[in-house]
Amino acid sequence: MPPDHEATAEQVFVALADPTRRGLLAALASGGPATATDLANRLPITRQAIAKHLALLSEAGLVAPEPGERRRVRYRLHSAPMQVAQQFLAAMARDWDGRLDALKGHLDLGERR
Repeated sequence: MPPDHEATAEQVFVALADPTRRGLLAALASGGPATATDLANRLPITRQAIAKHLALLSEAGLVAPEPGERRRVRYRLHSAPMQVAQQFLAAMARDWDGRLDALKGHLDLGERR
C-alpha cells in the first residue's frame, strides 16, 4: 500500500476509534448533511464537543465541510478515505486467509496420521 494510503488508513482508524465520532458518522449517514447545531439537537453531546469531533473527522477526510447559508457550515460524509481503510483491511484479511488455510491443511494432515 502506498505511503499516502497508509497515512489515510491510519487517520481513518484513529477517527473511528472513538464511539462519539462513530455516532456522528452514523447520524450523518442516516440523516444527511448537517451542521454541528443540528447534530447537537439529535445527540446527547454539546455543540462544542461535536465541533471538535467534526474537525478531527474532517482532517481524516471522512466529512467535508460545506459553507451554508448565514455562515453555517454543513458537514457531509466523504467515503473515499473509508474505502482506502477497507482496502487495507481486505489486503490484511487475504494475507491471514492464506496463512489460516495453510494451518488448517497442516492440522488436517496431522489428524489423518
